[in-house]
Amino acid sequence: MPRYAELIYNGFWFSPEREMLQAAIDRSQERVSGSVRVKLYKGNATVIGRTSPQSLYDQDLVTFEEGSGGYDQCDAAGFIKLNALRLRIGARRDRRR
Repeated sequence: MPRYAELIYNGFWFSPEREMLQAAIDRSQERVSGSVRVKLYKGNATVIGRTSPQSLYDQDLVTFEEGSGGYDQCDAAGFIKLNALRLRIGARRDRRR
């Protein structure tokens, strides 16, 4: 959004860059629907609830309870190993210096 705002502020409304960003924004919002409840208090806005008929949230998938089928804690080892790959490669490179 900062890039989008910068383009508009600088008068590039009809630029290809702005149109490309607009297309990405429009595409990302195609399935957005529903309602949001917001609490306003002393200049702050806090989301206190949201609903959507197209929500991807599924309570059965987010639970860590046994037998739910959504998540197996053994899965974490693979995520950790993959996310740490760049750190291991960087450490190996630094040791060679």
